[in-house]
Amino acid sequence: MGQALAIAGAIALLVILIVLGGYFFYRSLPGNSDVLVPSESGSLAEPSQPAAEEQKVLHIRVVGESSDVLVRVPGGEVLIDTTMTRGEYVSYDKPRMDVTLGTPSAVEVHVNGEPKDVSGEEPGYTFTAEAD
Repeated sequence: MGQALAIAGAIALLVILIVLGGYFFYRSLPGNSDVLVPSESGSLAEPSQPAAEEQKVLHIRVVGESSDVLVRVPGGEVLIDTTMTRGEYVSYDKPRMDVTLGTPSAVEVHVNGEPKDVSGEEPGYTFTAEAD
């Protein structure tokens, strides 16, 4: 009886750990973002897709080697906090977002569909993107 209870307890603990692991993995994924890494043939990105993405409140595309990108809702959730590499892009439609770029010269930024020139800014450049 005691051995069966110990086995049942171990199984319950294993199930709980698996559920918690899945939950925290899910929570670690960027919310509401589309980070695409095109293959060498470019099969993931259609020619018309980036133009539509650029119409969102915030659109960031890495055109240089790489850049750290942090986007968060002020006082709220972190939407993305990662190092993005050439060809990756992300778009968001939140009303207001704080953005920090590790290497501004390596990215193209569009806010409300309009290009924002950040190429001459210092590393760690921060700005706020707001919906029109």
